[in-house]
Amino acid sequence: MINKVGQIMVYVNNQDKAVDFWTKKVGFSVISEEDNGQGMRWIEVAPSKDAETSIILHNKEFVAKMSPGLNLGTPSLMFFTENLDQLHNELSSKSITVGEIVNMPSGRVFNFADHEENYFAVMEKSE
Repeated sequence: MINKVGQIMVYVNNQDKAVDFWTKKVGFSVISEEDNGQGMRWIEVAPSKDAETSIILHNKEFVAKMSPGLNLGTPSLMFFTENLDQLHNELSSKSITVGEIVNMPSGRVFNFADHEENYFAVMEKSE
């Protein structure tokens, strides 16, 4: 039986810029990095070292050549935070494209974009 989501694959055009975005601007950590020396490189990032789910940053061009039929679109990810206003202000201050905070039936939400204009959402949720 499946009991959790382990890793989410995100295919990017520039892995180094993606790592900078997720670590320097969003505050994630690099958990691991692999490179087979033949173009297959991936970097695992997560909100913390003990996070149950991580994001794997793959080279979109390389993966497209290796697996031509694979859907390389960006997944719709919803992150959770306990302090939505603080996170909104922090991301805005780092020149990240950030949407307005919206009240949804499930809670307050905003979206933000990475350097390649992939959008992600954040919802305020207490533990």
